[in-house]
Amino acid sequence: MKFSMIFEAQMADPTREHEQQVLRDCVEQAVFAEEMGFDRIWAVEHHALKWYAHMSAPEIFLTWVAARTQRIRVGHGVVCMPFGFNHPVRVAERAAMLDILSGGRLDLGAGRGGTVQETSLCGVDMDRTKAEVEEALRIIGQVWQKDEFEWHGDLLDIKPHPVLPRSLQEPHPPLFMACSRKETLKEAAEFGTGALVMGFAGPKDVADMRRVYDEAIAARTGDRFVSTVVNDHLSALCPTIVLDDRERAERIGLRGQRFFAQSIAHWYGGAGIPDEAVVEGADERAELARAAEQEVAMLHESNIPVNASMREKYHGSHAYGTADDAIEYVRQLIDAGADEIMCLIQMGTVPQDVCMETIRQWGSTVIPHFRR
Repeated sequence: MKFSMIFEAQMADPTREHEQQVLRDCVEQAVFAEEMGFDRIWAVEHHALKWYAHMSAPEIFLTWVAARTQRIRVGHGVVCMPFGFNHPVRVAERAAMLDILSGGRLDLGAGRGGTVQETSLCGVDMDRTKAEVEEALRIIGQVWQKDEFEWHGDLLDIKPHPVLPRSLQEPHPPLFMACSRKETLKEAAEFGTGALVMGFAGPKDVADMRRVYDEAIAARTGDRFVSTVVNDHLSALCPTIVLDDRERAERIGLRGQRFFAQSIAHWYGGAGIPDEAVVEGADERAELARAAEQEVAMLHESNIPVNASMREKYHGSHAYGTADDAIEYVRQLIDAGADEIMCLIQMGTVPQDVCMETIRQWGSTVIPHFRR
């Protein structure tokens, strides 16, 4: 069982000064995560998504973290692979450079970055994003197999060139895909890549996604593999705030989740801007339910309804509470088939001291429980 953290660089107060502080805070959390026994950190790539994600250059963030650590793996969770965001050869070059300088600690995930806000900024054709992600994965899976790489695909034609440097991990860093729908889970299995899945709908939903992934693995023929190396690893999101005070942890966690839901709904579903007001003593579970009645969160290419049944679709019962509460929730995710618990701690309204205490509690109590 692996334990990781994911960073969006969210912020309820998106001023220039606060933005700078949040990015520094994320580095501090990532470095502390190594000290507390986490296996990996993930950093997203998004563009122009104010409030929701200010992590527009994750390769810089990951390099900065790698330079300050020795053991923890650094993961792109994910690179926006459509060509208007990143040419696949440039992705390969940057990945190899970081892989070498980190001592072979890089993991590389692929995604679409499918909001109109992002694609319109970078001139991406939304109708081509799915095909471009697949072709990019195939290029990265083959780019260092020979001294000179050439590619004659449906979308790109590349004459023979050396692609330098070559990655330390051979034939390339482990490959993953962001999977928010059954269709993309099946594709990840057929491509032979790991799956990064959302866990906001709880362990039952994670179990359903694991079943889809495993069934696709069992049925695949290998003709769609993007590489000679197969990675059948499923990482499940785990929203978490852990403190000695259970009630305070739940209140802060639910407030962070509400901000997360509202900021997703703004960019993916056209809802209003996130509610930035933090009301002391508010019933956050009720506030989350009230937000759910008004908005539909659209994450990546899928609709995640946050109306209807809150507890079933976008519920508030996650690893919020004491370390014992987190242990019980992790046990449910393991039973659901997760290979990796991907902690979401850095949500836009969560104070830095609470993030650091949560990391400490996971490292001192939760992770050792499962390592035993």
